[in-house]
Amino acid sequence: MEWYLYPAVVAAGFACGFINTLAGSGSLITLPLLIFLGLPATVANGTNRVAILLQNIVAVSSFKHQKVLDLKNGLTLAIPAIIGSILGAQIAVNLNEDIMRKTIGFLMVVMLFLILLRPKRWLEGRPEDMNKRFWLKMIIFFAVGMYGGFIQAGVGFFLIASLVLGAGFDLVRANAVKNLIILCFTIFALAIFVFNDQVRWEIGLILAIGNMSGAAIAARLAVKKGAMFVRYVLIAVVIVAAIALLDIHKIVAGLF
Repeated sequence: MEWYLYPAVVAAGFACGFINTLAGSGSLITLPLLIFLGLPATVANGTNRVAILLQNIVAVSSFKHQKVLDLKNGLTLAIPAIIGSILGAQIAVNLNEDIMRKTIGFLMVVMLFLILLRPKRWLEGRPEDMNKRFWLKMIIFFAVGMYGGFIQAGVGFFLIASLVLGAGFDLVRANAVKNLIILCFTIFALAIFVFNDQVRWEIGLILAIGNMSGAAIAARLAVKKGAMFVRYVLIAVVIVAAIALLDIHKIVAGLF
């Protein structure tokens, strides 16, 4: 890789780490960049996990230090997500990018409506739901983990939605637990990619410098600014991600 590309990789990693920690889908920035650098899609997918792993170590440490991380519930929900991620990572060896892009984009639109229609639920959470519907939550987080093992991009959104609507967390605490769950299943998903020789460590570690920096700043902002700030960031990122994934800009341009 040429020397002048290093700052671009770090900058992309910073944006990815910042967006992932507050919302999700930051990998929509880094995956295209890694492919642009010449990595096959499957190798880009695996290499990106190196930065994601280190990013979430930083984010989880920050949330724990700021005392907003529910470690017990987070680890419980991480177990089915880990199992799902192992299966998803095995499937990802033969990635169909176009189908995945359209599917994620559609789910982003659905999530946007959920965020806009039920603002109080996202801001305040429902603590009474945390100990209910245990097996349903296991199934939901297994499915989200399988998706996360398959392709990282967008998994943060689905984890946040599951944590808020299914487990009763408010947005700030949901973000903290989201990062913990992603950290746990990324360890196993990355191992699958390493086993299949689909990781380029030198690029992944350079990318991780940016991811870790972005995560450190975003975790502090999430706690300092509160759930309303996180909600606004989430809405903005969901809209941008949906437009990018569904190629809405191309559809609109074709009408004029």
